[in-house]
Amino acid sequence: MAAMTTLDDALAHVLAQAQLLGVEHVDLFHADGRVLAQDCISALQVPPQDNSAMDGYAVRTADITAAGVALPVSQRIPAGHVGTALQPGTVARIFTGAPVPPGADAVLMQEDTQVLEDGRVQFNAVPRLGQNIRRAGEDIALGSAVLRQGMRLTPAAVGLAASIGLAQLPVGRKPRVALFSTGDELVIPGTVAPQDMPPGHIYNSNRYFLQALLQRLGCEVVDGGILPDHREQTVQAIHRVAQDCDLVLSSAGVSVGEEDHVKPAVEQQGELNLWMISMKPGKPFAYGKVWRNGQDASAGVAHFMGLPGNPVSSFITFLLLVRPFVLRLQGMQEVAPQAITVQAQFDWPKKEKRREFLRARHGAAGLELFGNQGSGVLTSTVWGDGLIDNPPLTPIQKGDSVRFIPFTELL
Repeated sequence: MAAMTTLDDALAHVLAQAQLLGVEHVDLFHADGRVLAQDCISALQVPPQDNSAMDGYAVRTADITAAGVALPVSQRIPAGHVGTALQPGTVARIFTGAPVPPGADAVLMQEDTQVLEDGRVQFNAVPRLGQNIRRAGEDIALGSAVLRQGMRLTPAAVGLAASIGLAQLPVGRKPRVALFSTGDELVIPGTVAPQDMPPGHIYNSNRYFLQALLQRLGCEVVDGGILPDHREQTVQAIHRVAQDCDLVLSSAGVSVGEEDHVKPAVEQQGELNLWMISMKPGKPFAYGKVWRNGQDASAGVAHFMGLPGNPVSSFITFLLLVRPFVLRLQGMQEVAPQAITVQAQFDWPKKEKRREFLRARHGAAGLELFGNQGSGVLTSTVWGDGLIDNPPLTPIQKGDSVRFIPFTELL
């Protein structure tokens, strides 16, 4: 039997196959979660002028050298309006965001002042030079790159783009992904009541969480439904979707059983470059390509990824292999999740030969392990808030430091 591929080698291989699919321009309202296709260069500085950080009074520090000084108000400057030069011996009533008038060198907040009966303002604190003034360009300098190519846009990044006047952003094209489940035992929820389920049948959970994961990653999903355990029908279904999809993603059918038809169906009209990954759960993962004309790559290809059928195995291999791949198709460069080091509050004496990904969560006592780590126990992925990345042949004792990948880095 051929040696299994390590997860790191498998990831490096699939990422090397992922090329940017194309670029399109989208309105800012639709840019969240998309991958930026080029740097955003600011054509202005932010703030455009020195402005007030709060409501108060713009002053000359030379006029207020001691607490108790009272000065007349010579002008009022709301946000969006520009004042005139501040005359010595006077102050300007100013509001948050309003430009600081020429001549003023500090803003004293209104809580440190008192308006007297004659209209003058008494200052109960001595202002410092530059106090409460936001300097022009201190946030964004003219000509600076405020957002970098290859980043996945967040709501804050979209707001930053708006702050420099951009209405649209160039982003990587959405991958079009055909999603299949396989197996005669699968039943679509809603078609058969639980009490009427035939013996040996199960509800198809993989279809739903895989579609949700793909949509979160900005993919356009083509639901291929459930493939029957039939070789020729599987070949035809894969060939059909490969014509206009960038990726064909299947759940189950890539193991070694006699009813696992997806793997030979792909090999019949393409190639498999990866099969069997040294990880637990998730060993039966496959990567390859499907030729659109069914014979060679001359007419173009669709990528193929085959996930295990067990729900947890499918979930984890998606997060660790499919997720970075589809993000790279959109142009994202930094696709590795950020792990943290956490102290285990449990014992895990097993010495597994494969790299393990254990479902765990932060509890009151520290990092807790879900009791049943079986590959069919989908409950563990809801109970947990991340994965422990445990190297091969490594038992864990309470108090050991472990590498933990939060689900917030993966979902």
